[in-house]
Amino acid sequence: MPVKVSVVIPVYNPGKYIDPCIDSLLRQTLPAREFEVLFVNDGSTDDTCERLEKLAGEHPHFRVITIPNSGWPGKPRNIGVDEAKGEYVQFVDQDDYLASGALEQLYDMGNRNGSDIVIGKVASNFRGVPQGVFKKNREKCTLQDAPLYDSLTPHKMFRTEFLRENGIAYPEGKRRLEDQLYMMQAYFPAKVVSILGSYTCYYYSRRDDGQNAGSAKIIPSGYYGNLREVLDVVVANTEPGEFRDKLLRRFYRVEMLGRLSEPAVLKYDPEYLDEMCDAVQGLAADFMDDGVHDGLGPVLRLRSTLLRDNDRQGLVQVSRFAASVKAAARLEKFAWRPDGRIDLTISGRLVHGEDRAPLKLLRRDGRYFLHPDITEGLLPDGELLDVTDDISGFSAELSLRNRETAVEWPCPASFTTRVEELGDDICEVVLHGSGQIGSEAVKGRGRVSRGFWDVWVPLRGLGLVRKARLGADRAPEVDAACVPASLGSPARAVIPYFTHPHSNLTLDVARRAKKLAEYLEGRPVRRSPGSRTELRLDLFTTSATAPSETTLVLSPADGSDGPSHQLRTRLRPIDGRAHLAVPGRAPGVAPGAWKLAVRLDGDKDPALHLCDVTVARGGRITVSPSLPAIPSEVMREIAGRRRKAMLRRALRAVGGPLVRRLPAKSRKRARRLAARFTG
Repeated sequence: MPVKVSVVIPVYNPGKYIDPCIDSLLRQTLPAREFEVLFVNDGSTDDTCERLEKLAGEHPHFRVITIPNSGWPGKPRNIGVDEAKGEYVQFVDQDDYLASGALEQLYDMGNRNGSDIVIGKVASNFRGVPQGVFKKNREKCTLQDAPLYDSLTPHKMFRTEFLRENGIAYPEGKRRLEDQLYMMQAYFPAKVVSILGSYTCYYYSRRDDGQNAGSAKIIPSGYYGNLREVLDVVVANTEPGEFRDKLLRRFYRVEMLGRLSEPAVLKYDPEYLDEMCDAVQGLAADFMDDGVHDGLGPVLRLRSTLLRDNDRQGLVQVSRFAASVKAAARLEKFAWRPDGRIDLTISGRLVHGEDRAPLKLLRRDGRYFLHPDITEGLLPDGELLDVTDDISGFSAELSLRNRETAVEWPCPASFTTRVEELGDDICEVVLHGSGQIGSEAVKGRGRVSRGFWDVWVPLRGLGLVRKARLGADRAPEVDAACVPASLGSPARAVIPYFTHPHSNLTLDVARRAKKLAEYLEGRPVRRSPGSRTELRLDLFTTSATAPSETTLVLSPADGSDGPSHQLRTRLRPIDGRAHLAVPGRAPGVAPGAWKLAVRLDGDKDPALHLCDVTVARGGRITVSPSLPAIPSEVMREIAGRRRKAMLRRALRAVGGPLVRRLPAKSRKRARRLAARFTG
């Protein structure tokens, strides 16, 4: 059978850090006969070679290629591509790992689209991830119509013949920015690029020894000499104009001005700052003209101006100010939706300084300027930084991020931008919006995994990007609405809570650490009237929540160490809350007063106290009449739904066989008529 994918992994003295990578390759859902793994051992001096050879002996689709040490991953990757038998090549680094379905899903996407490059969603617990690239699946795109230039790491799947036919290869030997050069050389000739944004394929993991790739201090002359090669590729493949400016601006913003920004520039000694500025200025003079400069956000334009004016202390001053800028978000409203998602109403702004003062603008003659307190000493006397045209660029988003795996999912949200007065022609920009977060499957992704999912609000404005946690600043009524839930099939606990001590909103999905009993303690329990007793818990459910078996516990009301008794029952979703049926009898239980509790978190965790009950002779259970009753309007709604459900079942049983014999048009009319009565 032809090999679909060749996984190429440069290896040099990885030690224990290669273990997750190997484990992930052994867990791939793509059959072993359909992919190969090429470990290109770059002259390791530890026991790596022996270990990998042993692994290859146990797994025929693993191969080890040993070469003299080249000192950098470029040559091992090139050799891997030369040796690859697969239709596609997937690059992986030795201290990273793949999701179990990564190779299968990436290959399937590439195969159905004839893709030259397939990019899988990535997650990282230590480096920035271009989340905008992965907002949605893109079956077919190119550098012209997608922000591919924001993803310049090589950990992607490439069609092998595409690389060979276009002569795309790594520069060999020790150098910087080889990934950027490789990717720009690949993006320009690529006719089809596909992006898998709905499945996290690749995981970057922080090493506890601090030796992740790219962690070493750069030498400015060499670094920017290598960047010049990347920019030469951009210029050689574009015409002067907006598209070229957009690509050049990305490198100006990240690799150039980014190195002269916070937090890095605040740690430079004077000599190193001069080295950096000298190297950046020469490159900027050759490539970054006014078209590139003018498209920057205001704070970046200010940095660019200071660089052009050779005001190096000004760059430090701007960075000191920008380092103090934070995002602030207020949670105005929290409400569960019938579909199991949570509606959030949010306001957000940029603040700065220890007192978190608003980021102030000055209004003059219908124009808006960055407040002169911010730009004092950076611009000629009397000159202001006009930001009028940049106000429309303020934006906010909403996302869920797994605290342990760093997987991040964008959530639907919409924000409006308002300029709000602070007095004396001073104002600020405030974003007002709403969005939905949720643990259950939505279009573009499945159910989120078990774990802690933090809620983040990224804010963009004036060329700055800041992220805020949500919850510490919240409206008083939010806490009462923040009830736990049981969702999906099989049902999982989803517990929204506010962290200690920072009070940030987090979802504990599937009881990663939090317990339902703890978060339901003190919340109302209500009883149904009539002979058939049900207890309504303040546990949110939806119509899609699967019923589940659970255990009721009867224990002595006087708190003595007498024996307790367990009764099986079911937890069912009814009208947005969980209902527990209380058995009519408890065989073998002595008459008297008892306390009734329920185990919602398993047999080893504390039960949730529900109410007092009385057990009569014969085991008949009576719930204390002091327990508040379920409101009559809720009972009417429940009774109405039960009647409709019974009617639907009766119509299907009696009328179904008759309706199926009718002509198609008559069947539709009969079903519409039935729907009017059954809802």
